Amino acid sequence: MNKRPTLSLKSPVKASAPKLRASHARELKPALQTSFQTGLKPDSLAYSLIGAAQAVAQVRTGTNLPQALAQVWSKGDASPQARGAMQDIAYRCMRQLGQSESLIGLMAPKAPEPLVAALLACALALMTAPDEVQPYEEFTVVDQTVTAADAHPDTARAKGMVNAVLRRFLRERKALLETALLQPVAKWNYPQWWIDAAKAAWPQDWQGVLATGNTAPPLTLRVNVRKTSMADYLATLDAAGMAATQIGPYAVHLAKPVGVTLIPGFADGLVSVQDAGAQLAAPLLDVRDGMRVLDACAAPGGKTCHILELADASVTALDADAKRLARVGENLERLGQQATLRAADAQSAEWWDGTPFDRILADVPCTASGIVRRHPDIRWLRRKGDTLQLATLSSKILDNLWQMLAPGGKLLFVTCSLWPQESEAQAAAFAVRNQAVRLDAPGQLLPAGGAGQDHDGLFYALFQKNA
Repeated sequence: MNKRPTLSLKSPVKASAPKLRASHARELKPALQTSFQTGLKPDSLAYSLIGAAQAVAQVRTGTNLPQALAQVWSKGDASPQARGAMQDIAYRCMRQLGQSESLIGLMAPKAPEPLVAALLACALALMTAPDEVQPYEEFTVVDQTVTAADAHPDTARAKGMVNAVLRRFLRERKALLETALLQPVAKWNYPQWWIDAAKAAWPQDWQGVLATGNTAPPLTLRVNVRKTSMADYLATLDAAGMAATQIGPYAVHLAKPVGVTLIPGFADGLVSVQDAGAQLAAPLLDVRDGMRVLDACAAPGGKTCHILELADASVTALDADAKRLARVGENLERLGQQATLRAADAQSAEWWDGTPFDRILADVPCTASGIVRRHPDIRWLRRKGDTLQLATLSSKILDNLWQMLAPGGKLLFVTCSLWPQESEAQAAAFAVRNQAVRLDAPGQLLPAGGAGQDHDGLFYALFQKNA
């Protein structure tokens, strides 16, 4: 009887589409020991690698990356520098996860346990940094990954395999990458359904859309025109030695991202952090002094604050998540502004006092497919069926909010999705259902990168209610 061939750690790689064993495609549902203290030096790369790997492994079970990182940090005593390193490694890993997992499938003799797979993925991401200088020497990454594996009970038994896989990658990098990149998931670093959806929605632009989503996001500021002017703030940045470019009426792109504590005037409310595309919302809403305005699904409050920077209006910020709504309050306080905060569901009218609003901003729930460069874990958390489910929820919210709009008032529908089912198709169906007059608005903004135009993927549709 013929024996079934196996892939040896030392076997050569041929540049043909790989067929991974079923064991490499299984669902990962780990019971991770996130509270275990490794004893690694907090300033070591090994410490940051195992922390990042724990967060990545949790993402693969359905936890979003910021929450996963917060859970890791809460169990240890990581310094701000170590937290920053963990976050950087984890985000790099998310942007290259398709490629890394394909490489692991080619090299590992069997599917690794979840934390081992995540640790390998983090290491491979550091050794295959795209279009940039690699952050660490490759042999340092191998040495520190093996050290990290040896320090945790979920990975210690696989220390030898981790060492063998990473050293094989160093020896056979070119052939392994050529083989892995024959798979679209590895080439583009998105699930196959996402790649297919992008092709269907944007047949001329899908490659650029996917590529932009794999880049690091810019740091864009919104200048608070109540406290300073664009010219004055650019002069402030120049005096501080920070290169910056104006990319919108209120938008400033910093050439080099820095922490908010280092941004001149941030603590005093001169500027806020907000994507240039998102900064279009408040001006499009055309709010004037004295108007009654609702910002539905408001958290974390960037659009709420921008509205108040442009007009003396009576603004209600609504969000179903009370914890996230608290962030709106913090932003308002920093900027010296006031709004009514309501923790309630935008599908419901129970919280509404019956007085119509002159303007409604409806930034509705969606797959967030347009902001994956800021949240690279989204692509691995979403499922194909989420688009229909979220579009159905959003349509209910829009119809509910429309009843709260005064005759002659305007409703701005915003979504950070790239999928027409959540954007243009949603807007068209809404207009028909409610006999809404559609006004000029940008429609779909595809994600774009560059000094002159750098923004996320958003959709805008503006409606007016017949008097």
